[in-house]
Parts: sequence; structure tokens; C-alpha cells
Amino acid sequence: MVGKGETRQRFAAATLFSRGDGFLVRRVGRFLIAELLIPHVALSTCAMNGGQNEHVRFIVNHQSCEGAGHVERYRALSAAGAEGYHRQVCDKLEFVDEETVLMGTAANMNYAAHQHTSFDDLTVEAIVTAGVQGNAARAADPSGWVETASGWTKPADFTGTINTMLFVNHPLTPGALARAVVTMTEGKSAALHELAVASKYSQHLATGTGTDQYCIVAPRVSNRVTLHSASPHVKLGEMIGRVVLDATKDALRWQNGLEVSLTRNIIHALGRFGLTEARLIQEVGAQLKEQDRLLFEQNRQAVLFEPALASRAYAYAAILDRIHYGTLPRALASEVLREQAAGMASALAAKPSLWFEFFQQITVNEEQPLDAVITALALGWSQKWT
Repeated sequence: MVGKGETRQRFAAATLFSRGDGFLVRRVGRFLIAELLIPHVALSTCAMNGGQNEHVRFIVNHQSCEGAGHVERYRALSAAGAEGYHRQVCDKLEFVDEETVLMGTAANMNYAAHQHTSFDDLTVEAIVTAGVQGNAARAADPSGWVETASGWTKPADFTGTINTMLFVNHPLTPGALARAVVTMTEGKSAALHELAVASKYSQHLATGTGTDQYCIVAPRVSNRVTLHSASPHVKLGEMIGRVVLDATKDALRWQNGLEVSLTRNIIHALGRFGLTEARLIQEVGAQLKEQDRLLFEQNRQAVLFEPALASRAYAYAAILDRIHYGTLPRALASEVLREQAAGMASALAAKPSLWFEFFQQITVNEEQPLDAVITALALGWSQKWT
């Protein structure tokens, strides 16, 4: 536990992260702290002061542990419980428990992303930390946690969290504040969609993680127009969606290396269906002559990131989605997947004229659709330099 004198000393050397309209944000080691300089209404997921609250002075985002293998730290946090953890952090920072909103994460505070936008006298700002490698999830995925009178049936896995601070500089009606949550969440999900982040619990694209947290604040002042909607149809909603989307993408770029141009990787496109780099190298190699196999392994990165190949891989994934969702009839699955697999082969070979020849050599078992992808890559590579 850090002593109070040491805490004051650390705050004196804090980094000013952002100065907004009625608030300022400091970064202090593993803490990102927003101080509200005027009265605000807050809506948050905080375990102790969550829901709507008019007494918040500080919003704290805290790196509470490392993302993997930090067992002792995790057990200590679990033993304290959500409210105990809240009190421990407030005591360390010398904040009043009831005046503090707390969010915990394994994300590094040095990777926090800040986005803001203005229109006339309206300003919206978002500060996001994000990680999705451990527990990215899609709404309606199977869950493993059940809360009962005796507690949780399965301990939480805090290896992926998107935490969002959202600041609006105009008062909001209660309805608009509640609608801002929806718009903010849609912005976050749109960011994950753009990056094609896969759920860890199903074959679907993720819409968030199982431990996402947020705090939205708006000032309680009488000298500004009170806004009645945060729908995407109005300017406020557009602004919320934009800053949250951009900040989420930026945070994931820093925390997880999810640079959008690098998501053209074929494994990123088809990994949620079970394709791994190890499987690709082993099974494609098994279908190649020895010289071709060695060349394939030595140039694996060029294959994985080949843009023409990735475009067909994403199309293949989209078709699998549409078949699963019922957009396309299953009777059509083999044929349309076969067409895209032939496209992968011709793209890798850089010989579009061979598409029909590849099409004739590929078969698709819709129960094991990745087998056709492996065959296509082997066919394409074997023909690239002939």
C-alpha cells in the first residue's frame, strides 16, 4: 500500500493527459484520473456508485493487474470483492469512496486514446483503454458465469476490457443520457466490426468484451441548452459515435497491435472458424512438393498478408456467416464457397486465368469448410512460379 505522503508526491508529478470543458484528466502511473471541476451528472457501470449519480468528483481508470498470469494479484482482487477493491483504490488515492467512479482493467494507461470533436459550442470527448485478446465476445454468445445468492459460479477472466470515459459539455435529459449509452456502445461495436475482432466464445464477430465499463458525464449547469437526444440521427449522437469509434480503434492499435491495415491477414479473416498459422503451414505444406513447401514456409508472411488473398478470405468468411444466419440457403453453400476458394487459389498464384482450372480441382465440405481453403492455398502456391 502506498502511503499518503507518497501519493501526494506522485500526484504532484502527474502528467496532464487532457484539459476539457469543466474537467481535467491526469495520468499517474497505473491510474488515469478525471477530475470534475464543476458539478456533473454521471452514468456509469461502477460497482459501488454505478447508475446515475450527481455526486461524482473523480473518474478513475486503473490498471489493476497484468493481462496474463497475474494469479496472485487476481486472487487478491477477487477476495476483496468489487466494493472492497473500490475502497482500496480510493484509499490509495485519498478520494472519498462515494465521490468516485472506478473502472478496472489489465490495459496499460500509457495506451489510453483520446478523441474529441466540436460543433458550434457542443464538445464531446472520449478517453478509451481497450484490449480484446482474452475475452472479446458477441452479444448472445454462450456465457459461463451465473450470479447466485452465494456468488458467482465461475471466476471472471479480466484479460480483455474496453473502458470508456465520455464527456459531453452540455446538460442532458435523463433520457438523452440513457440514449448516449446506446450510441456509445454502438460506436464501440462499430470499431470492433471495422477491425474484424472475433469473439472468443463463438465463430461470430465480437461486439465488445465481457468486462467492458464506462462512465458518461454531462454538466449540471443552467447557462447551456439542455439536449434531449443522443440518437445517431442528431448531431450529438453522431459526435458520440465518432469519438468512441475512433478512440476505441486507436486504443486497440496501441494495446493489441490491431493496426487496421494489418487485419488483412488471412488468419485474422478466418481464425474465428478455426484457422491457425500452425495449421495452415502444416497442412498446406503436406500438399506441396518439398521445394515448394520450403519456399512456402520461408515466405509465410508474404502469403498471410497477401491483400488479394485476404479479400477472398473475408468473402469466404462473410459467406459462412450468411449461411449460418440463414441469408443464404445451405443447399448453395458448397457451390458459393467453392467459387471463393478458387478465387483464393488464383489470387495466391497471381494467375486469374487459372480460376476455372482451380475451381474444377476444389471440393467443399460445408461441415469442414477450411479444408477447401487449405487445398486452394496449396494449388495456388504450386502454380505461382510455374
